[in-house]
Amino acid sequence: MSDVAAAIMDAAERRMRKGGFSGFSFREIAVDVGVKSSSVHYHFPTKENLAAAVIQRYTAQTADLIERELQKEPNPVKVWVKAFRGTLHSEDRMCPCAVLGASTMDLPLEVSAEVKKFFKMCHEKLVQEGLSSDEASQLLATITGALVVANAVNDFATYDRATREFTRLWKPAPTKAGRQRSK
Repeated sequence: MSDVAAAIMDAAERRMRKGGFSGFSFREIAVDVGVKSSSVHYHFPTKENLAAAVIQRYTAQTADLIERELQKEPNPVKVWVKAFRGTLHSEDRMCPCAVLGASTMDLPLEVSAEVKKFFKMCHEKLVQEGLSSDEASQLLATITGALVVANAVNDFATYDRATREFTRLWKPAPTKAGRQRSK
């Protein structure tokens, strides 16, 4: 990927984190990057292509981050809670998939499919690490909801209060294969 394409994706991701799919235009992205709008169109023919590419990249980055963090901390609940907490404390403060997921019924199919893949990846990774399907769903709902609420009330401690009990209660138990299992 060229530096310009990466810069375009970075600008689109920043705007999507704040305003969702409707929160950006190619003209605004071009200004952010310092290129002509035609350059944005050259790399990403449609807004749908750009948004889908941003979410594909974000999904891959999140999967990589989780894998690296699981090397240091074997409890997947702590890893996921910490990862989303890190998003809250980042400059843009929101997961683009949480923002887009809230309006998935209004998204173009190409974009909603990528958002769905993100959450499916999250769920599958949690189940692979020993959470039941129900626990994985509950954790994803908790961390994404806590992220939204903490941003809405502009109180980061809200996230910690919302996730504390889940983190405290879930205890991994080793299985024969060396994977983690829930209580």
